[in-house]
Amino acid sequence: MSRPRIVIVGAGFAGYRTARTLSRMSRGKADITLLNPTDYFLYLPLLPQVAAGLLEPRRTAVSLAGSLRHVRLVLGEADGIDLDARTVHYTDPEGGEGTLAYDRLVLAVGSVNKLLPIPGVAEHAHGFRGLPEALYLRDHMIRQIELAGSEDDPEACEARCTFVVVGAGYTGTEVAAHGRMLTDSLVRRHPLRRDIRPRWLLLDVAPRVLPELDERLSATADRVLRRRGVEVRMGTSVKEATHEGVLLTDGEFVRSRTLVWCVGVRPDPLVEGTGQPLEKGRLVVDPFLQVPGRPEVFACGDAAAVPDLDNPGRYTPMTAQHAWRQGRTAAVNVAASLGVGEARPYRHRDLGFVVDLGGAQAAADPLGVPLSGPVAGAVTRGYHLAAMPGNRARVAADWLLDAVLPRQSVQLGLVRSWSVPLDTASPELARVPGGPEHRARPPAASTPASTPASARSSPAGEPASGAPGDGTTGSHPAPGPVKRDDIPAEGDS
Repeated sequence: MSRPRIVIVGAGFAGYRTARTLSRMSRGKADITLLNPTDYFLYLPLLPQVAAGLLEPRRTAVSLAGSLRHVRLVLGEADGIDLDARTVHYTDPEGGEGTLAYDRLVLAVGSVNKLLPIPGVAEHAHGFRGLPEALYLRDHMIRQIELAGSEDDPEACEARCTFVVVGAGYTGTEVAAHGRMLTDSLVRRHPLRRDIRPRWLLLDVAPRVLPELDERLSATADRVLRRRGVEVRMGTSVKEATHEGVLLTDGEFVRSRTLVWCVGVRPDPLVEGTGQPLEKGRLVVDPFLQVPGRPEVFACGDAAAVPDLDNPGRYTPMTAQHAWRQGRTAAVNVAASLGVGEARPYRHRDLGFVVDLGGAQAAADPLGVPLSGPVAGAVTRGYHLAAMPGNRARVAADWLLDAVLPRQSVQLGLVRSWSVPLDTASPELARVPGGPEHRARPPAASTPASTPASARSSPAGEPASGAPGDGTTGSHPAPGPVKRDDIPAEGDS
């Protein structure tokens, strides 16, 4: 009798945990295939440190082939699922097409950037959900400071030194905190004319920073940001994005060349093509993570609407701790469906959150104990080292070097603005000239500007979601870096 074929689509936190757990449980008695666009698992919580030049990019990328035994890796993007034929169609990085047959299917495709109908956003925005975007933003920040140093026009200089982040959730808060430290260090080494200093704005329509977390964490983050010089503007968002800057909802026009989108996400559009019932774009599953009427199909992570058994009538939010834990539950239940062990419903318990604010500063509440300052910073970094499935020594070494040596402030010029568009279903892949087109994302829904986005904070008991929801409830979208750097003179290649 042939071995059962298990196909896992997506290697974010949910998919990676599913594959790792199944590989240990199967002991070579099942054919496990993992379909993913990249050959690594991205530890997304440390991505702001990549953009700030604190960590090298590969530190946050854990090799799938090197860390998943008994799992076959197939590079490609799923672009169609035939539930009746039990097949998954995909396109590989070079444009070739293939099909994977399965006996059990786990959909862990995660989420994509959430767009709202704000003029200029799609044209002038970039998200912050993958390594290409982090590398682009790092180069962009360095480039703007360097170009500002040669500007004769004071207004142009100030515009290049103005950085706007919209979305004061987990990612936006960390990007603003780390970004401010990077640009300040650049200006200290190479002072600008007329004593111009970098200006950072963090915008959100919510009443406070990190609105879905404990108020004490929110107050700590707000205090650190303001002390560092970040202008925290709650109740404010973007009305329009232009080539020269952004028009805010309070009527102010901010001249800027850098606008970063760290707002919200929606489930990957792939699940819409399954024809199964959806809940706000998420694939409806039962407490055992199975799709009703399709016992061979499981779903977990951001793309799955999983019933919250502790809050009847509600679904678990699109957060990291749920994605990571659901991955393990999915693996256990897939194995049970094949006669190994017993199935169990998904239940959870929040273990707290950690937010890295750069330097020795952080906000954390592990097991409900609120912490701030250097103690929280130590807990936060210790948590990340413990939670990472690989590269721990390399990450710790980078942190140590950053503590004793100045950061390298050079542009690599590897990623250009058109390579990382905001409106894409594949933020983990940078577009290349002549390369195959990635899956097109359906047009953004006509959503009122007040529509809340989901929050994604880094839990103190689980890693932050890699398919990751990047926003905060009540946030409005922020246009990303304006595409001024398509000009060769600005150092892009």
